[in-house]
Amino acid sequence: MRLRRLLACLTKTHSLSSNTISMSSPQKIVVVMGPTGCGKTKLSIDLLSRFFPSSEIINSDKIQAYRGLDITTNKIPLSDRRNIRHHLLGHFTPSDSHPEFTPSDFRSAASAAISDILSRRRIPFLVGGSNSLIYALISNKFDPDTDVFSSSSSSAFCREQRYHCCFLHVDVALPVLNAYLDKRVDNMLGSGMFDELKAYFSSGESDSMSRSGQKKAIGVPEFEGYFRRFNEEEDDVEAYEGAVGAIKDNTCQLAKRQVAKIQRLRECAGWDLKKVETTAALTAALEGASGRRVAEIWERQVLEPSVKIVKQFLME
Repeated sequence: MRLRRLLACLTKTHSLSSNTISMSSPQKIVVVMGPTGCGKTKLSIDLLSRFFPSSEIINSDKIQAYRGLDITTNKIPLSDRRNIRHHLLGHFTPSDSHPEFTPSDFRSAASAAISDILSRRRIPFLVGGSNSLIYALISNKFDPDTDVFSSSSSSAFCREQRYHCCFLHVDVALPVLNAYLDKRVDNMLGSGMFDELKAYFSSGESDSMSRSGQKKAIGVPEFEGYFRRFNEEEDDVEAYEGAVGAIKDNTCQLAKRQVAKIQRLRECAGWDLKKVETTAALTAALEGASGRRVAEIWERQVLEPSVKIVKQFLME
């Protein structure tokens, strides 16, 4: 009910048409960031489909930029995109001369996508968890030969930004996130991840040097040993369980590194990150609460404050 009243207020007091927003500030972009599994994708789809329809999404998850392995890389299925246009999602095909999608590639491709979206008087939403890509795009000065996140000096970060950004930081308590990520891996395996990886290794794609970037997707190195020894009639249960355990551990470690990078962007790059908390919603889902109850928590604690933050940013 509160969210419906907010929507009515938005519609009455400020038309979120592409013309109004783009003409007032052509360089405004919204950035939805946070660790893997925190709810960035759901939040972005809810925001665009229900409140900011004159918007398009630019993927900023590095491994999801590669074509293929859609389940393993957890790309949002076409059926779940609610007709929202997505850029740089599964668009990159590696080659021998260009085996990896680099931060420089992203800076160039995402800049072009932003220009295209703004030229059509629409709002770019940058959504993903690869903070190195987000920094490469947003920072006014970017050195592709320097990994600012591995530097011990805060002066390595550029504090000037190329765009006027609204940063939505989707945050969640790590113990809750770790439990949720374990469950997500199980769900991905149940949705066909194992068969997808089996086909990937059987096809010989994993042996190609041109696939060096895609090989870094969590799930590929963990299952490589298993599929090298795989036998249709006599698979190795222990090796399978070991691979699954490694995927879960490495996914949780990835989330921890992402959280640390976000903290450095706040402290060293001076980014004004607006935090929205998904801990309660994920906890309710893990504890088996009804879908209605989970939705109520999500709307009250995640979606409603996010709508207010983005609305205020676009009206400034």
